Amino acid sequence: MTYVIAEPCVDVLDKACIEECPVDCIYEGNRMLYIHPDECVDCGACEPVCPVEAIFYEDDTPAQWKDYYKANVEFFDDVGSPGGASKIGKIDKDHPIVAALPPMGGEH
Repeated sequence: MTYVIAEPCVDVLDKACIEECPVDCIYEGNRMLYIHPDECVDCGACEPVCPVEAIFYEDDTPAQWKDYYKANVEFFDDVGSPGGASKIGKIDKDHPIVAALPPMGGEH
């Protein structure tokens, strides 16, 4: 099991979760953040600090955002397991589910 970042994060990218993550497993894409499923230790530190409530335990992800589990996993298909987001910085891509969305958030 792992934590999942879902649609409320798209075009928000608050990053409070990154500061809380003790294992540096939250990576930045172009339009949202992604949790690396193999690096996440299920501590849950990220969930309460997200200001838009975009982070869910895998089994608790709302039905309308179930595809975001796949998006978080597949985002790393060609990235592998770098062992820490701070080492590689922003990754210049998004999962196709995210890339296909219209602009979100309104305040950008």
